[in-house]
Parts: sequence; C-alpha cells; structure tokens
Amino acid sequence: MIHQVISDVTARIRERSVARRQAFLARIQRQAEQGKTRAALACGNLAHAVAACSSDEKGRILDMTRANIGIVTAYNDMLSAHQPYQGYPDQIKAVLAELGHSAQVAGGVPAMCDGVTQGQPGMDMSLFSRDLIAQATALSLSHNTFDATLLLGICDKIAPGQIMGALSHAHLPTAFVPAGPMASGISNDEKVKVRQKYAAGEVGRDALLEMECGAYHAAGTCTFYGTANTNQLVFEAMGLMLPGSAFVHPHSELRRALTAEAARRISAMIPGSPAYRPLSEVLDERSLVNGLVALLASGGSTNHSIHMVALARAAGLVLTWDDISDLSDVVPLLVRMYPNGPADVNAFEQAGGVPGLMRRLAQEGLIHMDATPVFGEMQDYLSRPALVDGQLVWQPVGESGDASVLSPSGSVFQATGGTKLLAGNLGRAVVKVSAVAPEYRVIEAPARVFSSQHAVEAAYKAGDLNQDAVIVVRHNGPAANGMPELHKLMPVLGNLQKAGYKVALVTDGRLSGASGKIPAAIHVTPEALHGGAIGLLADGDLLRVDAVNGSLDCLTDLSGRTQAEIDLTLEQEGWGRELFSVMRRAVSSAECGATIFD
Repeated sequence: MIHQVISDVTARIRERSVARRQAFLARIQRQAEQGKTRAALACGNLAHAVAACSSDEKGRILDMTRANIGIVTAYNDMLSAHQPYQGYPDQIKAVLAELGHSAQVAGGVPAMCDGVTQGQPGMDMSLFSRDLIAQATALSLSHNTFDATLLLGICDKIAPGQIMGALSHAHLPTAFVPAGPMASGISNDEKVKVRQKYAAGEVGRDALLEMECGAYHAAGTCTFYGTANTNQLVFEAMGLMLPGSAFVHPHSELRRALTAEAARRISAMIPGSPAYRPLSEVLDERSLVNGLVALLASGGSTNHSIHMVALARAAGLVLTWDDISDLSDVVPLLVRMYPNGPADVNAFEQAGGVPGLMRRLAQEGLIHMDATPVFGEMQDYLSRPALVDGQLVWQPVGESGDASVLSPSGSVFQATGGTKLLAGNLGRAVVKVSAVAPEYRVIEAPARVFSSQHAVEAAYKAGDLNQDAVIVVRHNGPAANGMPELHKLMPVLGNLQKAGYKVALVTDGRLSGASGKIPAAIHVTPEALHGGAIGLLADGDLLRVDAVNGSLDCLTDLSGRTQAEIDLTLEQEGWGRELFSVMRRAVSSAECGATIFD
C-alpha cells in the first residue's frame, strides 16, 4: 500500500494541475490524431528528408509501414560522459535495419560541462543551456518524420533539457539511452583532502592537477553523485529508460546489448501498433513523484529542485518546493554516495543500483507501482540486466550487496530525505542535509556579505574569514548572472569548518550535488536582483540557518534599508554571455524552475 503522504502529494499535484495538464494532453492528442506525420509530407519534403540516405535506407523510410526513429544526441568528444555516444547512432541504425526499420540523427544539442566551466564565464550560461537544449530538441523533432524518439544525453542540464523538448512531441514513444559512468579513480576522501590543501596553500597547482586528472580519467560520467548521475538515477526511477541501465559501464558488452534492446523495443511501440505507448502516458504525476522519491532517498543533486519543477511544467504539471519538502519528511535516506558518503556510483551499482533502491522503496510503500514506464511495468524496474550465454535477461534484484552504500531491508541511513525547504524573512531556499552532520544543521552567526565566490576566496586567502560566519553570496540568481554553481566555495568553507568555526552559506546561486558537509541555503528566492531580502544584508547582521526546523532568518532589524546595488556588466557580457540577455530578462525564479517557458 502506498504511503499516505506520497498519495496526498501526488493527489494535490494532480488537482492543482488539472487545467494545465488538460491543455497539454489536448495539444498532444491533436498531434497524435494527425497519424503518421511522415505520410502527410509533400513529395518535396520527403525527398529532402531522405536525400543523404542510401537506397536501402530510402526504401525503409519511404515505406510508411516501417518505423523511423529520431535520435537526438548530445555527443561531443570533450565531455567524458557524452564521448561514448559517438558510435551509438550507427549501432542503433544497424539493429533497426535488421528489423526492416530505420533511424536518423534528428539533431544534436549543445552539451557543456559544468566541471570545465566551474568558476569561469561559461558557468554563467550553464543553467540557461537547459532551456536552449529543450528548444534544440523540439527543433530537431520538428521535421515530423519520426515515429519514436531516442534521447542520447546524460549530464547536468542536458538530460532535463532533452526531456523538456521531447515533451513537445509527447505523442511519440520516447526513451533515454544512457552510456554509464567511468571506472573509479582515486578515492573521494583523497580528492577532498587535496582540494582543501590547495585552498589553504599547502600544496601547489601541479599536485592539484595530478589529483584531478586521477579522479576524472576516462570516458563516462564522473563517479561522484552529482547532477549527471542524479539525472540517470531519477530518470530510471521514472521509467524513462530500460530497467537497470543507468550505471552500466560504457563500452561493455552489457551496455551494447542494452542500447540494442532499447532500439528494438522502441521500434515496436510506434503509433498504430498494439504496444503504442507515447511519452504523454508515461510522464504523469505518478512517475514525477517516483522520480522525486528516488531523488530524496538517494540524497541527489539540489539542481533537481529546479529541474524537476521545470520538467513538470513541460508535462502540464505544477510541482512546488513544498511538495518536495513534504516528501522529504517521510522518505528516508537509503543510499550513501559521495558527497553523502565515501562510496561512488560504481559501488552503488555493485550494491544493487537503481533496481536495488527501487526494491527498497517498494518495500516501504514509497513509490507508485501502478505508474506507466516506457518499457514494461514498474515491477520490471526491480530487476537487473545481465548477459546469460550471450542473451540479455533481467533478474530480480536481491538484498543490498553493500549495506554501507545501499541500506538493506529494515534499516535506513537517515529517517528523512536529503533535501529540505527553508523559509523565513530572508525568503525561501533549499538545503541539502544528507551530508551535513547533525551538529552543523543549525548555525547562528554574523553575516559576511559578498557578490561573488571569487571575492569569498580572496577574503579567505587574506585571512579575513577566520570567525564564525554565515557567508552570503548574492546577485547570483537566474536573472542576475544565470545562477552559476559556486563550487569554489566548498574547499574554503570546508577548511573553516575543519578549523572549528561555525559556518554556513546563504546564496541565490547554486551548488548542485556537491554542497558537501556545509549547511548551504541555496536558490534563495526572491533573488537580490528582484528585491529579495538577501539584497538588504550587511556584514555583521545576525543570521540563523536552521535546517532542522526549516527556517532562514535575519535576526537583525532590516527596516529602513535599501537594496544594495551592484554593476553586473562584467558578469553579463563577454564570452557569449551577452547573447543570453533575453533569457536573463525572461527567466522565472528558481522556485518556478528558473525557466523561460510559461
């Protein structure tokens, strides 16, 4: 039986979304009623669509009884997570050709790496890339020559953007085809130690670079549990890919078999077939809540408090931070992956992976087992894939293979989930508490106010932060400078905490999945540029960040103050940032998904 709070949150999402969802479904139904859109194209349209194809491919595409699958790829060869996608289209085409079907690369979407752009001008465009990718996905599918969609994308803004764009063509069956994580490199503990030593000036750049290259060393996603791997876990839990496929290694035989199977299955689900299952039937309030529950139970990236809101809106659903917070109150933490623990995603996969987590959630009545996944039934998502005598099979997942990574039946790592809503006279924010020790979850200290992570870093190096403090970094919201991730703060704040100081962070910027052991009130809304109280703060104001009771307050009287003004020209121009001015003007608040779409 489903937990009452899970049921209640699902019901209120459904009820508040009635008008928006009905409009979405009506639009998708109109598209579906047009039938096989390729058949309605004029001869000239069709000729353009197949001009570059071989004669065999032309014959299959022009045969309206065959399936033609649209591939939207995020391949590039500088992102480790997306480099493995290079050969996927050819593999998919070969598999489908054996069945008499075809596939075409409908389009490519930009795929930037936050790991490359951390602390750099490119990070100011990172969040906006999600909506750009959604538009690029919709444009790729706009040729209307496809019967189903396969999405090749993994990382931070890329996979959410692809599914948002695919929802504009939700009359088509749609699935993600993942690529998997790289092999484990150096330990996460060693990685943190070297970064903190570098921030403290105890080791040089050569030592830092050697460590970083040891951590990020091969094709595949980074192995820590950041936004990229959170995407994969959450989207598998939502039934948007084959069961157990998220964290199988790139280039393995099992990975090749899973890619081939996804192509075969999607080709049998096209409009008009008995197995037809469009994306609009898959992504509803039940699958959305399943994804949120998996997010919380795994201590996933705080970026998803933004992405899931935007994704839901694209499906005609209205999700709020209150929904996420209420779910977090009853969803236990069942997984410990770095930064919530020392293990990485490969250890999680060995312990049971997403099917193992889904099994635990099903035991607790925390997921909708009547949801509709892309492939099969939700019960199938409690099974793991394997190759037996060269044949791909799924086997029911058993008990946790590592109780320190995936909690076994009857135990939890924490009674509540990894993300909590904060609200008070400073506005609303989210905090990731799964990696924060209980003694650090309530911090009351004077404010130290900055407008960039670089200024914080400079103050630390000058010895000006050796005190109890709530570090405030404002004018870093979506409308100000694209809401960059502020990861340069983590070694600095970690060192201050390690030195015995009480320290917390309050910002209208982001931190994603790596906020670590510091209580960090992030995504503060209203942001400073839009009149939020965070823009009134001054050094010395007494702030209280309470991640236990969910409050975020300034205990100093702010009446009579005016908003701090700051020249953001240098954060809004240069390196292409000026091209995103229309997005900064149109973007919604973090709580509404930080999106340019209605």
